[in-house]
Amino acid sequence: MKNPIAKGYFTKTELILWSVSSSCVIIAFFIFGGSDILSLTASLIGVTSILFSAKGNPAGPLLMIVFSLLYGYISFSFSYYGEMITYLGMTMPMSIFALAAWLRNPYNGNRSEVRIGQISCRGEIIVMLLIAGAVTVLFFFILKAFNTANLIPSTLSVTTSFIAVFLTYRRISLFALAYAANDLVLIILWGLACTEDSHYFSVLVCFCAFLVNDIYCYISWTKRKSLQIKAAE
Repeated sequence: MKNPIAKGYFTKTELILWSVSSSCVIIAFFIFGGSDILSLTASLIGVTSILFSAKGNPAGPLLMIVFSLLYGYISFSFSYYGEMITYLGMTMPMSIFALAAWLRNPYNGNRSEVRIGQISCRGEIIVMLLIAGAVTVLFFFILKAFNTANLIPSTLSVTTSFIAVFLTYRRISLFALAYAANDLVLIILWGLACTEDSHYFSVLVCFCAFLVNDIYCYISWTKRKSLQIKAAE
């Protein structure tokens, strides 16, 4: 198993991306008078999680579990019950299953890189979308009952989150694009929160950084999948 902190494990592009993303989050946190150290910690853990996920490293979903716990608390503090329930009740448990799936499917015995999967049939996509639709409807009424702030984008976040964690569990490269879609929804959510409390601007910057990193993650997985296919041939 290759040591993740060994020299040369991360490319120069990945290190620059992580450094710039982390710096933006930290600067935004202090400029806007951030006092909640948990928000800063969660943001940095989230950025780091995507970096490891881009490498196909199980440390990615492991860090996502930690991020889900912290982000759930942050969402609760702003009455974004949809985000809290989504991450604590869905993203975190499914990240645990994803971690187990990634550990069970190492590429060529290398536990630092997961073997990329593929959708088994068109029916699997249909089933995933049907379940996502059912989860969306269910959560809409649950969140409405909790008087969730910004109900529509909060509900849409549930949909994109479910698809993202499902594809992560299945080890499908499209999971990164699903997370990118979720990032866009969260940018809207926390942008609305910032109009009421500027202290949440660091969380907004966090998801802007997530969006860039998730796009890179998809590009990385696309290249990695191509290499794994060629090696198999």
